[in-house]
Amino acid sequence: MTSTGTAGGAPAPGSPAAGHPHTGAPAAWERVGRPDDFGSPAAQAAGQPQPGSPAAWSADRSDDFGSPAASQGAAGQSGTGQAGAVQGGAGLPATGPEAWQGGFRHPEHTGPYGVPHQAAQDHTGSPTPTPQGSAQPDPHVSSGRYYLPPNSAPTVLRPRGRNKVTAGVAALVLAVGGLAGGVGGYVGYQAAEDARPVTNALNQAPPAHQTSDAPEGSIEQVAQKVLPTVVQVQVTGGAGSGFTLSSDGLVLTNNHVVEAAADGGPMKVQLQDGRSFDARIVGRDPSSDLAVVKMEDVSGLPTAELGNSGDLKIGQQVVAVGSPFDLNGTVTSGIVSSLNRPVRAGGQQGTPDTVLNAIQTDAAINPGNSGGPLVNMRGQVVGINSAIYSPNSSQSSQGGSVGIGFAIPIDQARRTAKELSETGKATQTVLGVQVGDAPDGGALVRDVTAGGAAEAAGIKTGDVITKFGDRPVDSSDALVAAVRSRAPGEKVQLTIGKERTVDVTLGSQPVEIR
Repeated sequence: MTSTGTAGGAPAPGSPAAGHPHTGAPAAWERVGRPDDFGSPAAQAAGQPQPGSPAAWSADRSDDFGSPAASQGAAGQSGTGQAGAVQGGAGLPATGPEAWQGGFRHPEHTGPYGVPHQAAQDHTGSPTPTPQGSAQPDPHVSSGRYYLPPNSAPTVLRPRGRNKVTAGVAALVLAVGGLAGGVGGYVGYQAAEDARPVTNALNQAPPAHQTSDAPEGSIEQVAQKVLPTVVQVQVTGGAGSGFTLSSDGLVLTNNHVVEAAADGGPMKVQLQDGRSFDARIVGRDPSSDLAVVKMEDVSGLPTAELGNSGDLKIGQQVVAVGSPFDLNGTVTSGIVSSLNRPVRAGGQQGTPDTVLNAIQTDAAINPGNSGGPLVNMRGQVVGINSAIYSPNSSQSSQGGSVGIGFAIPIDQARRTAKELSETGKATQTVLGVQVGDAPDGGALVRDVTAGGAAEAAGIKTGDVITKFGDRPVDSSDALVAAVRSRAPGEKVQLTIGKERTVDVTLGSQPVEIR
């Protein structure tokens, strides 16, 4: 091969394998992440938590958050248009006898009730001593400091020598007055309650309709702008997403979304207003996972505005739009989690993997979102949603969003989409080497293509490429992703080993479609 690629099928360090989020797609599109990052598959199958794995984390923190069993749920299986789609449910937190119930704990009270009070004094102002030999305290005598339950009133010690008859009369007068006051107060309260007007929310007039525009730069405003340009691409066995490039029906989507229709199978494109049109493939590029399709007999469509993915910053807010699980016109939001992430994503069975130089985002991306736009807060397309990381996925189920999704940068997709729409074919940027992972990190050159860009720059078999421009290269996938992020004819400096550098003018070759 003359194209830049990798030998071997194992994902390289720093290159998580991912699955394409395409509803109804074959199970080969779902890939499990690197064993060295997420635990070995054998140990996971045996139920042994691995360092850094979710299972190990749950075991380590079971005293804080409940037993791992309390947090487990059945994984749902997805598939649009297939019997048995979405066959599972989600585990409920805080269920079971050992589940963590949440909340902060109040500190328990320790020691005696209340706070110490000073010893009661008799009418002379002097503390009264406790009589000798008395088993119980004299009610007229204090025994010094004492403690009280919270909110209780201290005992009042009566002075000795007071006339008991006078005290009794006074108590009777107070009791009679209190009773009369209580009866009068109750009667007055009831009268006030009966006279108070009753209000009922159901009798209130609804508020006036909001007519103001959505705030500039809000998710609402972005959704209003982008939604009319997003479509659902329907093929035999499933559906994906896409967005309009031209008013006469050109649509950009993922190659893996339309592969099922590559041999002339039926394909339809549905608009947000419900209208559906027959469509055909104009061109596709499996190496970059992009395809352009054309709706038949349509005009006057709104078109997406393309932005610059090179301007993206980590932490920047973004919005994803598409049709996850056949839910057309779904909008989710998140941030840019990482940039220039090398991601190896599998295609259909028998087709080569795709290595993406991806934008990572935590905006929810699920099966069916593939091909839909990732947009900035100006409503400009900055990426094409293409893959998701699916832990513990199997050959019989697709994963859902775990907050790790990947999109093809629009700067890379724009060039390929233009070639496909104009010629039906695409060219691929190549370095002219075959590479694998070096034992100590980097891309090990295993073969050099005669007459290629690498040979012209003096790169030889056995060299280890450790840097592409100012971008570190720690694996073969990292080099492949870096090369594919550039256009043919661009010049770049490569670092060989630790110090040696060479200047390379990148080459190109037509994309072969098997």
